[in-house]
Amino acid sequence: MSQNVPITVAHGDGIGPEIMDATLRIIQAAGAKIDIETIEIGEKVYLKGNPSGIEDSSWDSLRRTKVFLKAPITTPQGGGFKSLNVTARVTLGLYANVRPCVSYHPFVDTKHPVMDVVIIRENEEDLYTGIEYRQTDEVVQGLKLITVPGSEKIIHYAFEYARNNGRKKVTCFMKDNIMKMTDGLFHKTFDRIAAEYPDIENESWIVDIGAAKLADTPENFDVIVMENLYGDILSDVAAQIAGSVGLAGSANIGELGAMFEAIHGSAPRRAGQNLANPSGLLLGAVLMLNHINQKDIAAKVHNAWLKTIEDGVHTYDIFKEGVSAKKVGTKEFADAVIERLGEKPVKLKAVDYVRTDAPKGIEPYKYIKAPVAKKELVGVDVFLHWHKGSANELGNSLKTIAAGGLSIAMIANRGVKVYPNASKDIFCTDLFRCRYFNANKDAVFTNGNIIALLSKLDEAGFDVVQTQNLYEFDGVPGYSGA
Repeated sequence: MSQNVPITVAHGDGIGPEIMDATLRIIQAAGAKIDIETIEIGEKVYLKGNPSGIEDSSWDSLRRTKVFLKAPITTPQGGGFKSLNVTARVTLGLYANVRPCVSYHPFVDTKHPVMDVVIIRENEEDLYTGIEYRQTDEVVQGLKLITVPGSEKIIHYAFEYARNNGRKKVTCFMKDNIMKMTDGLFHKTFDRIAAEYPDIENESWIVDIGAAKLADTPENFDVIVMENLYGDILSDVAAQIAGSVGLAGSANIGELGAMFEAIHGSAPRRAGQNLANPSGLLLGAVLMLNHINQKDIAAKVHNAWLKTIEDGVHTYDIFKEGVSAKKVGTKEFADAVIERLGEKPVKLKAVDYVRTDAPKGIEPYKYIKAPVAKKELVGVDVFLHWHKGSANELGNSLKTIAAGGLSIAMIANRGVKVYPNASKDIFCTDLFRCRYFNANKDAVFTNGNIIALLSKLDEAGFDVVQTQNLYEFDGVPGYSGA
């Protein structure tokens, strides 16, 4: 008999303790081989003065078990409180967010009766790094970071997930018609890795039309891989159009551990009333059981849950007259699932996680560093806080300032060229991006040249708020135009 697997459990806030108790009762009744270590997270920890919502001592449990079953928490209102999910993802390297979005027609109301989509979202980078600055009176900036290893990890995982779960197609959503460098990198990485999986169909969509097609005909998709922001938004959309965000479970997978949860919040208004639907957390626990290789138990729990839904035993949030047979509370719903352990649904599709034809598991990601490109400094973008006149007046002033062999090439405002030879009707804010190039390409050009230019600009009274060096990599510009 195999040994029990240690897991870390947090009961959370609001409805969290109720749905966690229901979930644990069900999976333990099904025979889950687990040893539970309990930690406290969320509102009580925040209000003790810990801005991350988790005690330092709790990390010891998470690093030891490497498996975290987490109920939803309440983050207090006001500034200074960090997202616990973001903290856990970054600390434990949980780079892949996995959200199955399945319809349960006709027992749960949906316009898409045959939907079965898995959203795989990158978890660690993109705009979610939270690197933001206020630069002027009118302008704030957020940095979108897309990296080669980050893109490779999540796309590799998406194809490995598809192969291990009998999925036939992986689709990439991105926006590289506009963000040609960041989303362009993600798209190129997808194409390169897709070629390593000839047994799996692949396709790419610009995210706006892709999202429209997902909302209209989700049955045309199988596994979708996306950057962080797109994945966050569209996984909620997909869960809702499948029937209810309240039914969706979520996995966060990484090299140092994994976290499993419902995608809904703590719903404090429903707390303590025996009303909450535990299905989202329960299906998160099913993902956990698969992760710890207790696939037979995972299938047993999932099929019993499907049979309960099929039998019309529903909590208030999905109860519908004429479809549902019985409205039950949290505890009674858990009892109904436990009563059906060992049964399978008749109309809904039963699950079978113990596939004899499946690969042995997801192959670990191995990053192979690309050859170092020839990197050449060719210019600089200088961002100026300017509110003393038009773009033409700014450009004419900058033309008189020469230093370090650099000359002004153009000025842009909000990504649009406003000098030289631009329309005077273009609206400008008070942040101007002034692009300088090395005027003498035969001369040695270093950061010292840029420092000389910045000194001249400072002497002339210009307010420099940011600079960005311009490089070519193997002769290819590493910067966008305007």
